[in-house]
Amino acid sequence: MKPQVGQRITAPFLSAPAEVKTFEPRGGHYVLEVVLDDDHRTFKPLRLSEDQLAQVEILDGPSAAPGEAIDARDFFFFIEAHRIRLAYQFDPQLAVSVSQVDPLPHQIEAVYRYALPSPRIRFLIADDAGAGKTIMGGLIFKELEYRKLARRVLIVAPGHLKYQWQREMKERFQESFAIVDRARMESAWGENVWEERDRCITSIDFAKQPEIRATLRSTHWDLVIVDEAHKMSASAYETRNRTKIDKTQRYQLGEVLSPRTNHLLFLTATPHRGDEQNFRLFLDLLRPGFFARPELLRESIQNEDNPVFVRRLKEDMYTFEGTAIFPPRHVHTVPFRLTAPEAALYNAVTHYVQDYFDKAKENRSIAFALMILQRRLTSSTHAIYESLKRRRARLEELLELPDQIRQRQEDYLHARDISEEELEDMPEEERQVVERRLEHLTIAENIDDVQAEIRELEGLVEQAERVRAQKVESKLVGLRDTVLANLGDRKL
Repeated sequence: MKPQVGQRITAPFLSAPAEVKTFEPRGGHYVLEVVLDDDHRTFKPLRLSEDQLAQVEILDGPSAAPGEAIDARDFFFFIEAHRIRLAYQFDPQLAVSVSQVDPLPHQIEAVYRYALPSPRIRFLIADDAGAGKTIMGGLIFKELEYRKLARRVLIVAPGHLKYQWQREMKERFQESFAIVDRARMESAWGENVWEERDRCITSIDFAKQPEIRATLRSTHWDLVIVDEAHKMSASAYETRNRTKIDKTQRYQLGEVLSPRTNHLLFLTATPHRGDEQNFRLFLDLLRPGFFARPELLRESIQNEDNPVFVRRLKEDMYTFEGTAIFPPRHVHTVPFRLTAPEAALYNAVTHYVQDYFDKAKENRSIAFALMILQRRLTSSTHAIYESLKRRRARLEELLELPDQIRQRQEDYLHARDISEEELEDMPEEERQVVERRLEHLTIAENIDDVQAEIRELEGLVEQAERVRAQKVESKLVGLRDTVLANLGDRKL
């Protein structure tokens, strides 16, 4: 007996009972399309021989004979299901039609002109901040989903953005994603949480940890989207014998994910840090070996035939009516002259930083801490004054607890593993916490070293306090005067 549309069937070659969607003879075989009664309601087209058709067992379900009336509601749903299943073949922008988004021209261009034409999407969207890269990532996901090319999806984002991604995927694209974090991992002890859900979002700093990367090695994804992808950075430098590559843990995470997904989408507003080798290594995660040498990348960009990424500036983004989306930007460098006391303080702190930086070259964390003092110095007198006071207070604590002078670096593992660029990308609150911890580090090896550094800091604190008491901030005055001079009748 031949199966009919709407009937439920089972067969040895089906992994679960299924509902018949279409059945028709075609030449010397039969074409059968079913939806499996599994957790995912998987659609499955089959080509059956006469022997395989004989193995099909009909379980139950409607079987309207020719000429017999069927329920109008069932018929409507049957036709609608077919329309939706085949819609992407006739609607070139199906994801736009079925999602709660009002895309802009540059978003449609990135998705439908640059990314989707490739049969295997390994692409970087590097538009300026505010271009709506989340929407572009969601549209690409939905188009792949309608083509039955993306069922298992992983989104990797900075920790402070993972809930935003979860909310936007639900509100704009009606897709539910599970957050995978330390608590979720510990609650599923002995299991691989990545296999439990087909739609997951995780933090890049959680996933980069060696023990978490190990769990990702045993999974496979249809699509991986990485937000703020420039965090997956590596640097290359020449040694006497060869070129050595320094890979961050985030880059190593990219190396784990890249071969374990069919489609890989990178999103970032800052893909290039002025280092061609760094950029080439970054693109190597998308398409390994595609740009074997920096010259090939440079030539591809110059010839405008680069198939790996697209970048548009805010000045290039317009509405469908031709109106600029963002107001024009005009960047000016405002020179200003430090007062004599400010210049003296600047030189004194710089000398202190350089002196201790030379001694701390082999200790990356402490060298980084001294660089933070330079940041404070260029910020304001108040900022460097407070930083110097905190550092002096920390060293005075060590005089009371001398056994902690050579304290091991376990307390600073997180701070040690981050780069200056990664520190810049952190949310303000998190960055301040890390910088405060770094400010406490010292190269002192004994009480005499601590006392010597405290004496030097005391002089700097007193000098900063005198400059601060004058209430003259040349940098602020320069900014204020420039703004007021160019403000005219406009509001600020």
